[in-house]
Amino acid sequence: MNHRCHFGAARTPARAAALLTSRTALTLALTAALPCTPALADTPHRHAPDGQTLETVHVTALRTDGPLVTATATNPPDQPPASDGADVLRRLPGFDVVRKGGTNGDPSLRGMGGSRLGILSDDGRIGGTCPSRMDPPTAYISPALYSKVVVIKGPESVIYGAGHSAGIVRFERDKPDLTQATMKGDASLTVGSNDHRAANLNLTAGDAHGYLQASASRDRADDYDDGRGQRVRSAYMHWNAQLTAGWTPDADTRVALSAGRGNGRAAYAFASMDGVQFKRDTLSLEASRTHLAPWWSKLELSLYDNRANHIMDNYTLREPDPSSMMPMAMAANLTRRSFGGRLAATLTPSSDWSIILGGDAHTDTHHHRSGGPRGSMSDYHDLPLARDARIADAGLFAQATWQLDESQRLVGGIRADRAQMRAYQLQAMSMDDGSGGMAGMGTSMAGDMDMSMPTTGTVAQTRHDLLRAGFLRYETDANDMPVHFYAGLGHSEREPDYWELLGDHADSHVSDFLTLRPERTTQLDIGARWQGERFKAWVSAYAGRVDDYIVLHFPAAGMSGAYASNVDARIAGGEAGLDWQGAHWSLESALSYAWGRNDSEHRPLPQMPPLKLKSELGYRQGTWQVHATWTVASAQHRDAVGEGTIVGADLGPSAGYGVLGLNATVKLDARWQLAAGIDNVLDKTYAEHVNAAPVALAGYVGSDATRINEPGRTAWLRANLHF
Repeated sequence: MNHRCHFGAARTPARAAALLTSRTALTLALTAALPCTPALADTPHRHAPDGQTLETVHVTALRTDGPLVTATATNPPDQPPASDGADVLRRLPGFDVVRKGGTNGDPSLRGMGGSRLGILSDDGRIGGTCPSRMDPPTAYISPALYSKVVVIKGPESVIYGAGHSAGIVRFERDKPDLTQATMKGDASLTVGSNDHRAANLNLTAGDAHGYLQASASRDRADDYDDGRGQRVRSAYMHWNAQLTAGWTPDADTRVALSAGRGNGRAAYAFASMDGVQFKRDTLSLEASRTHLAPWWSKLELSLYDNRANHIMDNYTLREPDPSSMMPMAMAANLTRRSFGGRLAATLTPSSDWSIILGGDAHTDTHHHRSGGPRGSMSDYHDLPLARDARIADAGLFAQATWQLDESQRLVGGIRADRAQMRAYQLQAMSMDDGSGGMAGMGTSMAGDMDMSMPTTGTVAQTRHDLLRAGFLRYETDANDMPVHFYAGLGHSEREPDYWELLGDHADSHVSDFLTLRPERTTQLDIGARWQGERFKAWVSAYAGRVDDYIVLHFPAAGMSGAYASNVDARIAGGEAGLDWQGAHWSLESALSYAWGRNDSEHRPLPQMPPLKLKSELGYRQGTWQVHATWTVASAQHRDAVGEGTIVGADLGPSAGYGVLGLNATVKLDARWQLAAGIDNVLDKTYAEHVNAAPVALAGYVGSDATRINEPGRTAWLRANLHF
């Protein structure tokens, strides 16, 4: 009999700095870079094209910082705290998240997810471990520990790694710029439906010569009910802590050492197992020096060593189901270590030119073991962690901005990478399963983990890929008008990732490992922004060709034979938005649409979200304000059942929906603020099109449902303190 999950208090680490004594030496790697436009510069304030300073964002509204760039606060005080990095991204236009339970969803941008979307934490990588994507990279990011998230859409940057054709997501912490002895901080406490409780604390202390930053967060919730009152398996708990020590001997030098640790657990509706450990250990070093010479404005170095240790089982948070494909108590332990770095120099040979030169490198090593619970004959704790993959990449880049005149500029860049993956447990032979794919050992139903140990017939093999990338973009500011236009053409190449070559839905044979080709995306992006005193609007559109797009073919339930293949595809879509701020009233609205076609198979490209519109009407008076949010999605009939990506598979057509949310905030004094809200006010029963299929679990919404439904009516209350 299955039992409901209740998570107790988490064990907090004695201190995050303890990580410093448990690390091996970092391997020196290359690159860190400045953005190509002033809007992305690493300074305490952002600057608009006209030179006016933009205020720091403390609200849910997103900010367009430049062509294809948006930024927003990760933990705005007028919203409940996001459970993980994907929960922040779902609030932005163009993003969708595959729901798997109450947390750890898998994000995608413009219908492109997985490694097509680069996820960086303080410009370092942390990779997921689970072959069925229980722990995407965003599962290890606690938004409350960060200041903002910056998104660069499309293949329009070369300074943040290779293969991120959909875009780059950078979770960033503010860097203190103190001139005198200072101590400041903020804290919040949130309670809500489903016994949701969250708390976070951020402290900064220092002076002109250095600083300390300490952050901690804890978030937990029980299962939620959908709009029909049916329980969805979704309970979770996680905690995170971070400590940073900075040294600023002068105004031009900064060195910062950071250490972090976190853990948690999550009950899943999409899988036959739950995540009972999401442990992260992170260590990073950043150093920068500005004004080195009249022609050399900045030098940056960053190093990181990030580790993820994930455990999943079917007995800690549930009882094994004797009638399922996994009738006995089983567990799997998977680890991934990502270490690397970046080095970049920003050169300004003249007032019209800015050039960024640099490189980056990283190495990821993946291990696994599986077996029974503690005390059993096959206790997985007694087994060694077996290495199954080693992934490495090293690249060089150059990106430049040429100011043609006061209102026109060209931005462009080139990049070259040498990517390598070595797999240690490939099957030497494969057999045709009769359906056009290869019947592979080690595949299973979505969300299940194959518990078989490596066989004696496995072999090791290495593949190498040379990847190229580049872009050129024209930007202009209309004369005597607050209008900005841009048009850019970008190209990006991506090596097949761990999940496409060795994951639960890959055919892990030598032939498939060596023959799956890298993706090659060529995309045109155009757009415009109009910004007035009270009104601003923006529009962006894209159209691209993806040669050798990697699509996953999923077998029917209970059947083996999942595999990946290359197809040629076309993609198109865009986003548009407006923001009006009156004396008391305000209106924000954003529209997004993504379209894709599989030209090789003459069918829609899988995992494409429908047309979506989100609007927010606000009223403020003195120290209080109220907002009403209306989110609408159209029905989606363009699908490719049986196909998908590492993020998930298409489940058929989906219905549209409209959801209303209300929230209010009041500022009690200079230090205290209260916020409250109700999400899904009308208690609608709905599910996102890009989603995961639920499994049958006693007492929960089961296999009779096509998708995992979103939460029903949910209330929350939050108190914020600034000191």
